[in-house]
Amino acid sequence: MKTVTLGLIVGNRGFFPDHLCQSGREDMLEVLKEAGFNVIALDADETPYGSIESVEDARKCADLFDAHRHEIDGILVTLPNFGDERAIANAIRWSGLNVPVLVQATPDDAENMGIDNRRDSFCGKMSACNNLRQYGIPYSLTRLHTVAPRSVDFQQDLNDFAATCRVTRGLRNLRMGALGARPQAFNTVRYSEKLLEQAGISVETLDLYELFGWINALADDDAAVTAKRAAIDAYVSTANVPEEALGKMAKFGVVVDRWMADSNLQASAIQCWTAMEEFFGTVPCTLMSMMSNDLISSACEVDVVGALAMHILNQAGGRPSAIVDWNNNYGDDPDKGVIFHCSNLPKDIFINEGENKPAMRYQEIIAATVGAEKTYGAIYGRAQANPFTYLRVSTDDQMGEMRAYVGEGELTDDPLLTFGGYGVVKVPDLQGLLRFICEEGFEHHVSVSPTRIAAPVNEALSKYMGWNLYRHG
Repeated sequence: MKTVTLGLIVGNRGFFPDHLCQSGREDMLEVLKEAGFNVIALDADETPYGSIESVEDARKCADLFDAHRHEIDGILVTLPNFGDERAIANAIRWSGLNVPVLVQATPDDAENMGIDNRRDSFCGKMSACNNLRQYGIPYSLTRLHTVAPRSVDFQQDLNDFAATCRVTRGLRNLRMGALGARPQAFNTVRYSEKLLEQAGISVETLDLYELFGWINALADDDAAVTAKRAAIDAYVSTANVPEEALGKMAKFGVVVDRWMADSNLQASAIQCWTAMEEFFGTVPCTLMSMMSNDLISSACEVDVVGALAMHILNQAGGRPSAIVDWNNNYGDDPDKGVIFHCSNLPKDIFINEGENKPAMRYQEIIAATVGAEKTYGAIYGRAQANPFTYLRVSTDDQMGEMRAYVGEGELTDDPLLTFGGYGVVKVPDLQGLLRFICEEGFEHHVSVSPTRIAAPVNEALSKYMGWNLYRHG
């Protein structure tokens, strides 16, 4: 994934030891470099030690950030001493940037509190945050009020902040594709394009009629079709799958890839039944799985906001995500349940060894209606035991807002024999979550990622995107 670039502000206040700004700036730059960030910061000779205190300092910092506005994903405010709260707030306001802000304060040494080395950043952080609040600038905090740049705690703060920055960056001018019409029986996947547009997210639509027309224009021996066919074989076991079905999948994949590239789309939601099977003769699950595995999220049943949640999880965790149903209870354990789809789950979520290794098969649910020979292409397998984060995004037309819920749990190795793509999950107070979903009218679809990223997702969506978000647990 693209490296996160931070704008660094080093706060200073003249009647506190400013030599701490020199050492603090140098230390923070080293920490950020070691953590893999790109950094935009004032040079040490542009202002005293590259810190900011005066109106002139703030203007220099703002101009620098403005010149790099297309690079900067977030701003880190570090306080080696008390810091000037006005300069910090002015620099951010004048830069015109609308990105996440993290405020860090370096702790004092209780055995070195003389006038020459006392930081008072403990106090200064409150003043800086007070001014940011007055200026209407949202900001994030470290786990501990004061935290050393080289501490384990701050490393986790940086990891979470990077995830928050990736989510907000990934939503900026996002373009999504909606391929085909919503399945008639699924009112649950209705959504508002207008509310998405207000959030900076555009939806490009394509009719299946056009898609099939482009497919029919492709020759069987077209080089792109041959390459896609080979990619399918390399991706998943296709034993016992008819050659005709694999050829159709390859053409489908070529056409969808071209459409998304030509339209500059970063995620998609596809009409997966039943017109696809009746009039084309295959399911799109494998190609959707392949895209999602490459972090180009693809959701079934034209669940556009489901694909949006997948994209958010991808950006936060850097791992493939999947869309599933909250589908079944698991025995009588109130905190366990079964997640399932039929399925287009990305390969990296599955167990990839032994008898549970994923394989391509026909889609048993739709096969009962149109026949097995028309439904090859589903990916069957079981999700690996892992911590996981779940996220559902929805457009609330009645309230005119984006809303979502997020939380964490465990994918378990509890025994289960079924079909499709599935897993057993354990979620603390699952019954409370299910009650919330039903009372608030959320969809039965949910997006999942095998990572623990609820905190930065919550921060990005609620604080910086302004969405109505519930964090479970």
